[in-house]
Amino acid sequence: MSKHVLAQNQYGKAENRIVRIARKGGEDGAWHEIRDLNVSVALRGEYRDVHLTGDNANCLPTDTTKNTVYAFAKEHGIASPEAFAILLAKHFVTSQPVIREAQVRVEEFAWERIPVPTRKEQHSFVRKGQEVRTAQVTYSEATGLQVLSGLKDLTVMNSTNSEFHGFIKDEYTTLQEAYDRILATKVTARWANSAAAAAADPEHDWDRSYEKARRHMLEAFAETYSYSLQQTLHAMACRVLDHVPTVNEVRLNLPNKHHFLVDLEPFGLKNDNEVYFAADRMYGLIEGTVHRDGVQPVIATSDWITA
Repeated sequence: MSKHVLAQNQYGKAENRIVRIARKGGEDGAWHEIRDLNVSVALRGEYRDVHLTGDNANCLPTDTTKNTVYAFAKEHGIASPEAFAILLAKHFVTSQPVIREAQVRVEEFAWERIPVPTRKEQHSFVRKGQEVRTAQVTYSEATGLQVLSGLKDLTVMNSTNSEFHGFIKDEYTTLQEAYDRILATKVTARWANSAAAAAADPEHDWDRSYEKARRHMLEAFAETYSYSLQQTLHAMACRVLDHVPTVNEVRLNLPNKHHFLVDLEPFGLKNDNEVYFAADRMYGLIEGTVHRDGVQPVIATSDWITA
């Protein structure tokens, strides 16, 4: 009779939606700050009996993990997605001996303030239509703390300064060489923070490092004269590593959002690189990791962030 082996397993509460409002501005708290998060918790440890016999003695209910997320938001506030995830991950591992490792994934949805000059209260916001900020924290007493920051759904475009030519051609190649094309992509990025930033400095400014990484990625995209999206990917990752010293590794997922010139000749019109068809399916998918020399990559090559 063959035996079955219980392999990797984990459990937790996924997609806990939480909005934390910090009321500032003196006694009346008229100035509000918002953190809008989607938090997922996964716990790993001694759960053999839970699966094999249904003995729940070692099982912390997923409802408890959900309650902890909300309670910690009240008790500790949310300084940043990374800082909040670190608090949660360390809590689960250190508070329950059967939990060997905790992974907390966070998505942040950004809001912009709607200023109202005629009133002192400032509590009106509009949802940003750009990227979703992400964070993933993994902690165990054996291996320590790992913090991955990132973003997704950041759509960017260069309407010129992009070419693609000199590629391999065989009997199935129909693509024409391009010497002036639109380059557009929806960026998914993750970057691994150094152990010093993650563990040794509890006051590390995660918001500032996120904004720096995002800004340098965008600057590299805008300033690179591109001969391929692969070249642009490399330039974006290198710019982050050059300007954010606490980052050791960057992985980018860049779908090529193809724009095809529309044939206007049937209408007696010339299309001088002005009118394009924006295709959403199918698309080229360019992915890659760039890391500092001597650093062992830790970011998985299969994305957990879905488009």
